[in-house]
Amino acid sequence: MPEVKSAPSTSPADGPRSDDERWHRLVSEVGAEIAAPLTAALERINALIATGRIDRSGLRALREEVEQARQVGMIGQQLTRFASGRVRQSHERLQLADVLKNVLAHRARETQARGIALKPSLKPADVIVDASLLFSLLNTTIDWALANAHSFIEFTIDFRTWPVHARVICRFAHRPPDQPGDEAEVPPQLDSLAWRLLEQTAWTMGLVVERKDENGNTTLTLEFPRTVNDEVQAVTASEMDDEATSTNSKALAGSHVLVVASRRELRVEIRDALRNMNLLVDFVSSVKEAVNFCKEGLPHAIIIESIQLGERFTAFRDEIVGEVPDFVFIEIVEEGSAFEMSGLNGATVARVGRAVVGSSLPAALMFELSKAL
Repeated sequence: MPEVKSAPSTSPADGPRSDDERWHRLVSEVGAEIAAPLTAALERINALIATGRIDRSGLRALREEVEQARQVGMIGQQLTRFASGRVRQSHERLQLADVLKNVLAHRARETQARGIALKPSLKPADVIVDASLLFSLLNTTIDWALANAHSFIEFTIDFRTWPVHARVICRFAHRPPDQPGDEAEVPPQLDSLAWRLLEQTAWTMGLVVERKDENGNTTLTLEFPRTVNDEVQAVTASEMDDEATSTNSKALAGSHVLVVASRRELRVEIRDALRNMNLLVDFVSSVKEAVNFCKEGLPHAIIIESIQLGERFTAFRDEIVGEVPDFVFIEIVEEGSAFEMSGLNGATVARVGRAVVGSSLPAALMFELSKAL
């Protein structure tokens, strides 16, 4: 029989005790998933101390182990937000296919670098959801699928017949076709913390979650009860919230930001400004390093100091915008104390004055990222 994963029961028998047990189990899983890569990284560092040498492949492995631990830490922080029950949602009508197309375009370099083919088949569908949570859910789905898929990932948007609910279906092979094994056996990594975050985000959004693992394949279905269709056009005030999501400083927690800055003091200012936003932040010293960094995957935004601008940056920006038209770029202007949004007077890059990095950069970044959803 295939294994089916769905939302937890809400019956009285599954009251606070079972929910507490689930969160305790998640805390244990966070600790285990952080400890494993950090232990491997520590062993590698000890070998480096003993020999004084590390080759390129060892350095790359060390970076990947530290990055893996950082990702788990970020997932733990995001799960903590859900556990607190203080997640604020601003519901709005969104074109589901357009959002998914944008996310897939953003992740195209990463999937190609891993040898994974994306196979989208997306019907237009309007849904009522929180934009930032939808963005997070779709990215987490790709993270989870990439960690388990072999050769391809299929994404489909279709509709359940009755009631008429839009569905996102993600399907991939979790076992190579030429690998022998028990067809009923489910790889344990399918139930990783990325899966737990995916589940929890979907449940928080009020979606129906179903997962089937059978015959070496995994199929995830996310069903959207608040689907707008020809027969149901009215949307109640409780379903819509016209307030901008940019007021929630943690709405896009887990987004990845690359900072291009050569001066240490500016790096420190930017890091301090973004410290409480629960973002993944990486730093490089030049546009050349940024180009190399982005070869295997794009961040969600690039912050760059004005002295780095020039022909090389223009070519770099044009290449990225050719793949992701609404990609977020923010320039830190040396002289100035204002925030200028992108699109103003045809500008393709937002600008924040150096004097107000601490006070304005977080809001500017949230505003630009929210526009890109």
